[in-house]
Amino acid sequence: MTKSALGIEFENRVAWQKCADKNNAPRRQTDKDTFSMIKKSMMVFAASAIALTLGACANDMKSETTMSGEKTVMVGGAPMYPSKNIVENAVNSADHTTLVAAVTAAGLVDTLASPGPFTVFAPTNAAFDKLPAGTVDTLLKPENKATLTNILTYHVVPGTMTAADLMDKTKAMGGMYKMTTASGGTITAEMKDGALYIVDAKGQWSKVTIANVMQSNGVIHVVDTVLLPG
Repeated sequence: MTKSALGIEFENRVAWQKCADKNNAPRRQTDKDTFSMIKKSMMVFAASAIALTLGACANDMKSETTMSGEKTVMVGGAPMYPSKNIVENAVNSADHTTLVAAVTAAGLVDTLASPGPFTVFAPTNAAFDKLPAGTVDTLLKPENKATLTNILTYHVVPGTMTAADLMDKTKAMGGMYKMTTASGGTITAEMKDGALYIVDAKGQWSKVTIANVMQSNGVIHVVDTVLLPG
């Protein structure tokens, strides 16, 4: 275990005292003197540690201030930066670890990091948990890569479509706006009780819980249910 600076300082003081005793130093330190010296060292070390901590915090604040020019959205406990691409942001969301693992297993990382643009309906970990037990583990197996790829690309629509775009088109189309996904399948945007939903080929309604997470290569809309092709 690495010794703390305080521990090293304490050992140095003890070694110095022993050396002084051995060589009959003119003034023998008392236990009280030794304690006072150690206490003083502790105070100096503590002050130094506080100074270093405050300095680090100042640097962090400076970094956040530098990035504050971007309008970020918090997803999975992390800010999503518009200057970053879909993959760069998704890997930082604690709510999308399953999705990231699936994208990696399907070999779609480079695709979703490309210029695009893409509109991605991103299921959370909780959305994947709704699937029958063992489904995710089965899909992540190499022999099921084609099926996994089909499901993931079913969540991607070419182009950038904000929530406002989807709602406007839904209203214009009489309450339902059909979209062709990157997999070739169809999903439908619908409104219910003022909220935006995406309906899959099986008739499942997936609610958009966080909309308009802007990316450098498109937009992410977080959804609460995995979309399944027919």
